[in-house]
Amino acid sequence: MSDANAPPILIVEDEPYIALDLAMAVEDAAGRVVGPVGSATEALALLARGEVAGAILDVNLRDGDVVPVLDVLLERGIPLAIQTGAGLPSDFRQRYPALTVHTKPTSPASLIEEIAALIGGQ
Repeated sequence: MSDANAPPILIVEDEPYIALDLAMAVEDAAGRVVGPVGSATEALALLARGEVAGAILDVNLRDGDVVPVLDVLLERGIPLAIQTGAGLPSDFRQRYPALTVHTKPTSPASLIEEIAALIGGQ
């Protein structure tokens, strides 16, 4: 989507088909896709270059877990949705008790609805 006014949504997902589904759902909801990327390193690089209005994150990525990205997003107060297929790292729930985590397969539409509600509530 090329609309500069569309909310930029970062997608961090290392499974290509899931990333594509999420990207299409963001565009269908009049959002602008940032990424998708499959590693925390790539996501941090995108965050360093520009702003995002929201993010959809997989927990386990090619280069480890999503914690470094999650920390930046939370520090900036950026709404996010989290999904995982392999479970959470052992300290994840203790470190982020208020976050809602979805188990794959999760409907892309439900993740987009969650992000839209969070962005609208800011």
